[in-house]
Amino acid sequence: MPDASWVGHVSEPAGPYQVGREKVREFAIAIGDDCPLSHDPDAARTAGHPDVIAPPTFPTVFTMPVIESFLRRPALEWDYTRMVHGDQSIAFHRPIHAGDELTTVIHVDDLRTRAGSHMLTLRCEVTDDAGEPVATTRSMLVTAAEDAS
Repeated sequence: MPDASWVGHVSEPAGPYQVGREKVREFAIAIGDDCPLSHDPDAARTAGHPDVIAPPTFPTVFTMPVIESFLRRPALEWDYTRMVHGDQSIAFHRPIHAGDELTTVIHVDDLRTRAGSHMLTLRCEVTDDAGEPVATTRSMLVTAAEDAS
């Protein structure tokens, strides 16, 4: 069973993740985002960006694999097989654009057990290659407690 001693834990930096123009375009197409700023470098540059900008939910592409790796640590004792996503938020400090090299650091903000479920809140701080903040994501993940029936 996961315990509250994980609260306050900060992971080692993961990355860098290289944001590619085609990845941004593919993601935009996959979610039905037809904004020219995510598809056309000239439109993005005209709007003042260095290259195409990623849709708002793009950070899931590189933060979720880092979160998954964290959750699969045996020491955490998290039951990944019974997990559901309870909540998600993303706050941007600036747009993500093609050419960014991004690093993710996970912070364990909360871990509690209530009503037969473990609830874990993870915050990912995403920075660029200069160490400047780019985005902050928060995920609240839920899994059934072992003795829940």
